[in-house]
Amino acid sequence: MDINLEYYKIFYYVGKQKSITLAAEELAISQPAVSQAVRHLEEALGSPLFVRTSKGVRLTTEGEVLYSYIKRGYETIRLGEKKFLEMLDLEEGELCIGASDMTLQFYLLEYLERFHEKYPKIRVTVKNAPTPETLKMLQEGVIDFGVISTPIQRRMDFKFRKVRDIQDIFVAGKKFAYLADRKLNYKDLETLPVMCLEGNTSTRAYVEGFLRENGVHLQPEFELATSDMLIRFAMRGFGIAGVAEDFALEAMEKGEIFRLHFDREIPQRHFCIVTDEKVPMTAAARRFLDLLEDKCTPDKHKS
Repeated sequence: MDINLEYYKIFYYVGKQKSITLAAEELAISQPAVSQAVRHLEEALGSPLFVRTSKGVRLTTEGEVLYSYIKRGYETIRLGEKKFLEMLDLEEGELCIGASDMTLQFYLLEYLERFHEKYPKIRVTVKNAPTPETLKMLQEGVIDFGVISTPIQRRMDFKFRKVRDIQDIFVAGKKFAYLADRKLNYKDLETLPVMCLEGNTSTRAYVEGFLRENGVHLQPEFELATSDMLIRFAMRGFGIAGVAEDFALEAMEKGEIFRLHFDREIPQRHFCIVTDEKVPMTAAARRFLDLLEDKCTPDKHKS
């Protein structure tokens, strides 16, 4: 049955107001147009929907049944429109971001704080995971975008924007003070107790890749879950910890650990914002990215 849905809208308002005149006023159309729409609907359905009275109209038995369904459907549509507009105005909505411990702590946190202050009704979820898992979540549509650290495995449908440099270093505690004033070669690490992150992280992959290119093959004595734990182990003298410099700054300033110096630095890598160009952004995600945009440097090579 092919019936103009506008007839059902007019039917809803006549049933709600129990008056063709009041329905016409609420719809901002003429009374004859309302009457004509009701007549067309009755003809299409093959049954009268209203009984005309001196005070207006009342629904027939069949009209009451139809109205109960139309009322639920139309009001659900109106509620959906309202929620949609609230999300566009950021009165409601959700934002889901993927980030590692490092990108969250040393880049994303201050922006999340500012965003929450400005849009307190937006529900923010941060999926904490290393870079490979963040990219997988983005591919699967679990998150709106990710903030990751290089190196990354390139994908043609992802867009990367560099936002901050990272410097990887090696640090040690007072037990290894004899190394403080020495200029080391990375080959020296093969004779020292080295500690690194466990598992599949971009930090470990990058540092080990750099060392292998320079003929250095490590056999870590400790593999730990977080960089904060590496710093704590280094402070207690368990070994030489490979970490991003940001994690070590506070302990170095307090003199609890020191940075080892080598004949050359490990090349810098980067924090990047990564988005999936195939997936439309929510209003909340677009607005949050606007906070980051000024400092973003587009990566000329799409992944």
